[in-house]
Amino acid sequence: MKTLFYYVAFGLFIVGCSSTTTTTKTSDKNLPKESVKITNDSLEYEITIIDIGFETYLNTIAKPMNFYSKEFYETKNKFYVTEWNIRARNPLRYRSDIYENHIDYDFYIDYGLEVNYKLYNYFKFVEYKYKQRFF
Repeated sequence: MKTLFYYVAFGLFIVGCSSTTTTTKTSDKNLPKESVKITNDSLEYEITIIDIGFETYLNTIAKPMNFYSKEFYETKNKFYVTEWNIRARNPLRYRSDIYENHIDYDFYIDYGLEVNYKLYNYFKFVEYKYKQRFF
């Protein structure tokens, strides 16, 4: 199983690519009820987001998944991840409680629509919840 681990703003991202994904509430005893897990059928890759309010944001404020194309989400995520990593490397300049760890997002891997959608919306959620501006 291929997984990449990231700790991000009170949350944990496990990101990988997939062609088909499903979203489920996690039943892992170590994760809070509010966590959202996205996995593909073969469990080769997954993303887990733990941040209070993210699921509500996704269901009420975020645009529907197919509002933008996968390419749009990929392009935006490249910018967001790059900026996130700059902030994570500069804890004295940026809030270290938000930008806890570096995100190892490979720009050459096809993570699929749902993973890119959720990652993009997590960045939008951080902007909304923590009043951060990435651009």
